[in-house]
Amino acid sequence: MYAVIETGGKQYRVSQGQILRVEKIDAEEGSTVDLEKVLLVANGEDIKVGKPYLAGGKVTATVKTQGRGKKVRIIKFRRRKHYKKIQGHRQSFTEIEITGINAG
Repeated sequence: MYAVIETGGKQYRVSQGQILRVEKIDAEEGSTVDLEKVLLVANGEDIKVGKPYLAGGKVTATVKTQGRGKKVRIIKFRRRKHYKKIQGHRQSFTEIEITGINAG
């Protein structure tokens, strides 16, 4: 059984027991989060597709950790113009474990 969910502007194919990193969710570590934007749920040959979301569909997840990713360096450079600008960015993430899938 798997589901396709939307969170943080991205779509993920998830199954029970899977651990994945998503965009930051405001929840404490160890708490339970309900992801209600379920696009599709498949159980063998039985596939339910939402328009755009499934009514009553829900994926339950447990927050494992909150963190920040590796630093990405942004460099702007113009040759022979004495221009160089360096900037860094670290994206925040939430690591969750999928505990349940409900088709509704």
